[in-house]
Amino acid sequence: MKETPPDYFWPETGMVLAHLLIVRDVDRSREFYSNVLGAQVQRDRNPCVMRFHNSYIVVNEEGGPTDDKPKVDARAPADSKTLSSALLVRVTDVHATYSTWKTRGARFLTEPKDHELEIRCYLQDPDGYLIELGQATGILDEMGMGAQAP
Repeated sequence: MKETPPDYFWPETGMVLAHLLIVRDVDRSREFYSNVLGAQVQRDRNPCVMRFHNSYIVVNEEGGPTDDKPKVDARAPADSKTLSSALLVRVTDVHATYSTWKTRGARFLTEPKDHELEIRCYLQDPDGYLIELGQATGILDEMGMGAQAP
């Protein structure tokens, strides 16, 4: 029986948003996102596509210009201290997710910190991409949704 492709390849609602990460080593990044964060691999490479809950992470290797982007080089971050892009992951229990990911090998910059509107912490993937793990708290009250939040 032929599998139905996930909605990244054939969007059920006509459109889907994904985040592209240019990396130095696709295999290493695929292992990180699947083993540490729990993403489900839909395609191994060229590009690697992983379903992450209600979204997708697309991982591809560095390379030079192509015919559809003739003057653009694809490069991973130059270093882990410069922020130009970040994945933002919102959860209902930041402390539980922090503990789970930490036991799977995630290296967080700090433990979760309460910033009144949200509790958040950060980790980096093998190429230095920043991943923000956060839980809405006071912002829900500010938006009038505090008691309604699931």
